[in-house]
Amino acid sequence: MIKFQSFLSGSSGNCTFITNDETSVLVDCGATAKYITQCLARIGVEPGRIDAVLVTHEHRDHTSGVGVFSRKYHVPVFATEGTWRGMERITGVISDSYRQNLAAEKELKIGNLSVLPFHIPHDANHPVGFRFCSEAEIFTIATDLGHISDELVEYLTGSDSMIIEANHDLQMLRTGRYPYPLKRRILSDRGHLSNDSCGRLCAMLAKTGTKSFWLGHLSKENNVPTLAYETVKSILKQEGICAGVDVGLNVLPRFWLKECQ
Repeated sequence: MIKFQSFLSGSSGNCTFITNDETSVLVDCGATAKYITQCLARIGVEPGRIDAVLVTHEHRDHTSGVGVFSRKYHVPVFATEGTWRGMERITGVISDSYRQNLAAEKELKIGNLSVLPFHIPHDANHPVGFRFCSEAEIFTIATDLGHISDELVEYLTGSDSMIIEANHDLQMLRTGRYPYPLKRRILSDRGHLSNDSCGRLCAMLAKTGTKSFWLGHLSKENNVPTLAYETVKSILKQEGICAGVDVGLNVLPRFWLKECQ
């Protein structure tokens, strides 16, 4: 059984712990190594027991703690070539013995956990999402999504559960204080997914069998958890899908350990 715990999710940083009780990985380290270590301690996991850090893309909210965590606890880091080029100025030097390349659409094995990286539409160098498979169970992480493409839907279809992006409310973003170039970037095909688009995507995937959705990567400035939840819930209802009955629907907290922010 695949289990996960989000340590933080959103514009302030991102890190997710994933395990099948034999193999354990982190997806992204967008927080201090100290915070991530405190989160691991809360669930009884020694940092040195982490088998790998998988990086979705080079942006600081996903990579700020990667270098320190890898060097301190001797943990391999997996990223695409483009992500390695983009994040080296953030992570600092990581020993060649801990640098591992991955590529979209090429499955890799970490312990007894199968991982399939897949393309995501975001303004980064070769960004990816991750699909995890263990004993016929599939768990997927897909955030930083500029738009819903046929390719993206293909990779998400078949997931039993997933973390999916609900980054912003369109009205809050359009009327908010962000400068116009930043708003344009977020709304672009390589930006971030709105609550409405997330709802439509969840409805499509629920009809193909996905049973649990965790809304993540919410904007601190342009979204609130209740609004993201109610927007997606309403769109599911329009499609005849009842959140809490037909599918699970939850919102990830910005910080899991608020006292350690």
